[in-house]
Amino acid sequence: MSDQVLQARAAALLALHVPGNPVILPTVWDAWSAKLAVDAGFAALTVGSHPVADSVGKPDGEGMSFDDLTTRVAQITSAVDVPISVDAESGYGEDPKRLIDGLLAAGAVGLNVEDTVHKEGGRIRTDDEHAALVGELRKAADAAGVHVVINARTDLFLRQIGDEADRFDRAVTKLKLAAEAGADCLYPVGRHDPDTLRRLADELPLPINAIALPDLDDPASFGPLGVGRISFGPFLQRALSARAEELLARWR
Repeated sequence: MSDQVLQARAAALLALHVPGNPVILPTVWDAWSAKLAVDAGFAALTVGSHPVADSVGKPDGEGMSFDDLTTRVAQITSAVDVPISVDAESGYGEDPKRLIDGLLAAGAVGLNVEDTVHKEGGRIRTDDEHAALVGELRKAADAAGVHVVINARTDLFLRQIGDEADRFDRAVTKLKLAAEAGADCLYPVGRHDPDTLRRLADELPLPINAIALPDLDDPASFGPLGVGRISFGPFLQRALSARAEELLARWR
């Protein structure tokens, strides 16, 4: 894929992030699910680590390798003509330059990076460590000549790290540092009540990513809260799996 195409796709993906009018990025895991989403009318997609890992028979949490992931991403970008963001987990232990170059070579123009370090016992990166990683990813993208859309994620809510009383403030502090380091979107991953989502959108300086249940949540409910991006994590694959189980049960 040419640099011009990658640059255009990255710019298009970034422009879709509008607080109050969120871009919906269906989370896909292979060429089939990607084509399904594009044929349904979606303008961009995200590739989820959890559903990809499930699809290749490996555990989430970097049970697959970065090469496993980019092989699948290349299959997806060859099948659909839309911007693709990729869940790069905590980086697979790879150098930031290799992460950026590998994703661009596979045709992706965005990535999620989280603060859980799977290859180090699941520890949480400190605020400064996470910001430094975001900064190195931004430098690598700049060197490659493509404004890769960086979605900086914290797992403080998801994993209920530390005291609940100050968890919100700690997450905001961490994500603000990631924004200063060069992130484009901020992902306080977890299922939040409307008031919490609104507070996050109000207090954070960049569009925030919310996770949605595609079969249960109201698509119109996120915009009024200031959300700028919606993805499904593993929940689209799980919803389809549940329906497949119903169909297969008829034939047992």
